[in-house]
Amino acid sequence: MIIPVRCFTCGSLIADKWSAYASRVRAGEEPGKVLDDLGVRRYCCRRMLLSHVDIIQEVINYTRPV
Repeated sequence: MIIPVRCFTCGSLIADKWSAYASRVRAGEEPGKVLDDLGVRRYCCRRMLLSHVDIIQEVINYTRPV
C-alpha cells in the first residue's frame, strides 16, 4: 500500500526516502548501495524499504466512491 511514515521497530523517519529510493532502483542501481547513499543504516529501516510493495494503484480501483 503506502509506505509507512516511520519504521515499525525503531521509529526512524523513512517515508521521505521512498521516492528517491524507488526511482534510483528503477533506473538500475543496486538497492543496497542506494540505501547506503540515502543514509539508511539500520537493518530494521532497510527492511521497511526493501520489502515494501507499492500496490496503491491496484487497490484504488476497488474502492467505493464517497
